[in-house]
Amino acid sequence: MPQTWASDNTDAISSLKIQYGTSIVYPINTIGAHVTESPSHMLNRSASLETRGNVAYCGTFGYELDLTIITEEEKEIAKEQVTFYKENRRLIQFGDFYRLLSPFEGNEAAWMIVSEDRSEAIVSYFHVLAQPNCGFRSVRLQGLEANADYELLESGQVFGGDELMSVGLRVPVQLTRRDFTNKVWRLRKLP
Repeated sequence: MPQTWASDNTDAISSLKIQYGTSIVYPINTIGAHVTESPSHMLNRSASLETRGNVAYCGTFGYELDLTIITEEEKEIAKEQVTFYKENRRLIQFGDFYRLLSPFEGNEAAWMIVSEDRSEAIVSYFHVLAQPNCGFRSVRLQGLEANADYELLESGQVFGGDELMSVGLRVPVQLTRRDFTNKVWRLRKLP
């Protein structure tokens, strides 16, 4: 399949802007996005394997690092990431992509992918730098069915589609207290 290599800068935090901008012109299933070494070779910046994976999900997702030198804990995280991507590959590659928060306009980024029938969605949120007294943050979603109810798969909480699109998902406050944090939510429409 055709791929676009958006940049030689594979630092996960830089990739927020790179992938966001590239997605305006190219579909995300053509954007090369890989989990690479940390600290990054370009900026010598460290980001967790979780962060690097969550950024790479919204692209062609792959690994570009020596898996023989990562820790056993990181190997388990990598296995979980591959499993997550395989389970959600169809949605990620063929769903409708929505840009929710631009990394060019602030200290955070968010995007989501919604299935064509609006029955499921993945929402990715990234907080770049810690801030004191940041206050409560919510991410307003797009592309859902307003009259449907959606279950947040990780917690079992149920929200109306209209609620998620007008009020949004609450960002856990602990994400704003550390650098390079993120959260991925999965939603499924209830029958």
